[in-house]
Amino acid sequence: MRIAVSGSHRVGKTTLAVALVEALPRYAFVPEPYRLLEEDGHTFAEMPSIADFELQLERSIQCIRESGPNTIFDRCPLDILGYLMTHQGAESFRLEDWLLSIQESVSELDLVVFVPIEDPDRIAVPRSEVGLRAEVDAVLHDLIVDDAYGLGFDMVSVSGSLAERKAQALSGLG
Repeated sequence: MRIAVSGSHRVGKTTLAVALVEALPRYAFVPEPYRLLEEDGHTFAEMPSIADFELQLERSIQCIRESGPNTIFDRCPLDILGYLMTHQGAESFRLEDWLLSIQESVSELDLVVFVPIEDPDRIAVPRSEVGLRAEVDAVLHDLIVDDAYGLGFDMVSVSGSLAERKAQALSGLG
């Protein structure tokens, strides 16, 4: 199965993805596109540009296309789309140019695990990040939980401690 762990920043996605890989030892782990691009030498500004996010979107789509059947992704194209849609320069992003590629790549995922912001919040977040994080969380809820574009993928929303989140995600595997 191909599993993507999705959510805004600082919600525990990577921690959950690593815990899932530990529970499913035959699975490969694919870090988020931002990290992969950094490893390749790409330098991001404090707030990545639309072009930076499009590069991440392209890399996310590529990772899914090139993945094997037992893979856990830290983020998927829907995550990057959430950041693009909330970016200050969002009006310059042309979703129609990307929607088919996003749809095709997301259709290859067997499960999207959504990690929302919880109330009370489990992770301390700098005040400067609270607004953007909440905006992205709301957009991702629309994209993933409500399937705003009718992409038709299986998903599970998780909450609670890491052990509870891991159990909820594993139960979503069928």
